[in-house]
Amino acid sequence: MKSRTPLTSALVILVVVNLVLLTACGGGGTTSTDRSGNPLPTITVISPTSAVAGSKADVALTVNGTNFISASVVNFAGAARTTAFVSSTQLTAAIPAAAFASAGTAAVTVTNPAPGGGTSNAVPFTIVNPAPINPTPTITSVSPISAIIGGAAFTLTVNGTNFISSSTVTFNGNVRVTTFISTTQLTAAIQASDIANVGTFEVTVINPAPGGGISNASVFAVQTSNPTPHIVALDPSGAAAGGPAFTLRVGGYGFTANSVLRWNGNDRPTTILGADTLTAQIPASDIVATGTATVSVFNPSPGGGSSNSLDFTIATGGVSPQSVAVDPTGKFAYVTNSVSNDISMYTINTAIGTLTLNGRIAAGANPVSMAVHPSGKFLYVANNTEAFVNNVSMYTIDPNTGTLTLIAPPVLAYTCSQSIASDPLGRFVYVASTACEDDIGSVVTYTVNATNGILTPTSEVFYDIGLYPSSIAVHPSGKFAYVANFAYQTFTPTPIEIFSIDSHGLTLIGTAAAGVNSTSVTVAPSGKFAYAANAGDNDLSTYTIDSTNGTLTPNGTIAAGAGPTSVAVDPTSKFAYAVNAGSNNISMYTIDATTGLLTSIGTVNAGVAPSSITILPSSNFAYVTNSGSNDVSIYSIDTSTGALTLIGTVGT
Repeated sequence: MKSRTPLTSALVILVVVNLVLLTACGGGGTTSTDRSGNPLPTITVISPTSAVAGSKADVALTVNGTNFISASVVNFAGAARTTAFVSSTQLTAAIPAAAFASAGTAAVTVTNPAPGGGTSNAVPFTIVNPAPINPTPTITSVSPISAIIGGAAFTLTVNGTNFISSSTVTFNGNVRVTTFISTTQLTAAIQASDIANVGTFEVTVINPAPGGGISNASVFAVQTSNPTPHIVALDPSGAAAGGPAFTLRVGGYGFTANSVLRWNGNDRPTTILGADTLTAQIPASDIVATGTATVSVFNPSPGGGSSNSLDFTIATGGVSPQSVAVDPTGKFAYVTNSVSNDISMYTINTAIGTLTLNGRIAAGANPVSMAVHPSGKFLYVANNTEAFVNNVSMYTIDPNTGTLTLIAPPVLAYTCSQSIASDPLGRFVYVASTACEDDIGSVVTYTVNATNGILTPTSEVFYDIGLYPSSIAVHPSGKFAYVANFAYQTFTPTPIEIFSIDSHGLTLIGTAAAGVNSTSVTVAPSGKFAYAANAGDNDLSTYTIDSTNGTLTPNGTIAAGAGPTSVAVDPTSKFAYAVNAGSNNISMYTIDATTGLLTSIGTVNAGVAPSSITILPSSNFAYVTNSGSNDVSIYSIDTSTGALTLIGTVGT
């Protein structure tokens, strides 16, 4: 039998060779794994791990981990970010501030591209709300406001705004145990040692950081005896006979915790608001009949005594009318009464010009000026009192009856508001304030809500250092505004200030010379000329207006009566009128249509101490308030000559 071993071996070798060849050519069953692709990245830690929402700064984010390559990309909140490769264990990425617009959590990942590669695990990045910024506190009053030396410990009440739970009261620079009552009131424990010496000591409130700060100081007096009080102002200074009970506010100095207001020598319930302010409740029975009441303040012993006295006027109707305005339709007229603190409302007989009184509505303290919105839907009144807070009252006008309805609580204004005006486009209202004796007058811009008429003060406030803005007028184009000024306790000429108007407010662009103590400025409806009443010079300044840039070119002066306080131009721009408070009359002028120069056509008598004039849109009638006789003079206008003819008066 022959052996088969050689053949078997050859077959085995052939099979092995074929298998090797098949594998090398990609044939057969199993494929080997490819180890040449990009690795899968992982993140271990990021830095920083959070940012503040609303931040304005970009963030350089550092990402630590493994398997990073030069092509790795950092993703933040699902978006690829500009990435820098540092090493296989670290990347950096630029995260723009826009990515932190709102609070929340953003996922941070790293992506390596194919082949291989992929997206890493996600690590959270927290976007937190900014820490609350504590407000700066303010103090409006403290109670009591004084103490006698050597007295016992007591609780001091501090009233104001922006108080928080961590607010602290300081007395003479020393922090005292403070109790938070509300955002408008704190109490503090004042020690007997705090009032062991005579003097005046500052009370302040401190709010801690972030933000916060120290308030204005309120003065607390430690005295050997009570001072003799002195009073300088009443608010209101008059009321209508038969009116309701009211709160009388008194300004002065030397008031103590035990001061009492006396009305015709009789004590009235009194609240002390500070060393310079107190209030008292006056019942309706005190103002039943017309006449004059005597108001004083009494401080008890030790020391003390009675103050000087001021008169309080009780009259029929509105007292001391200061300004008059008509609505754009010429159907309704309104008069501010500064002493009775109200507004008289009238309907106008458009055929004969007469006024019918339709009642009065309360205003703020000492309403002195008003403006009707060009839509005829709203009326705004500037309230001015030297001793107290000034504001602007806002009203809607009933289109059928002319009745006013208070819109909302008054909006704050600066001290001693004198004049208010609306721009002809209805976007803004402006209030010019003298700041009384502080040498810092101002003009405040308010935006108008066209739906409800509510005013909102803008952040743009023009401060007039050393000047006292007395009147503001807006050009018919709505592009420019003009402010008249007077100088307190001096007899020097003061300029007319010229402003451009944009969406942000007023920008001072120049001045034009005027006379002494300009009390009123007006722009002719044509927009070509302006006129200012100079009470100190008893004349009017005339100007031409550059319609391109709003600048004024002085064009001379013309004599008026004694103490002109108000000037108006008729709607046709043919005639001008100046009210003279010192001579109780009205100066009348024609206007040259080319030059704007005025030519006198005489005067006409008014009531006692005329204060303001306005002209109907029809140009047929004019109305003048008389602050001394508490009435309104009604005049017809000769449309050919401009002459005024008195046709009647009506009470306020």
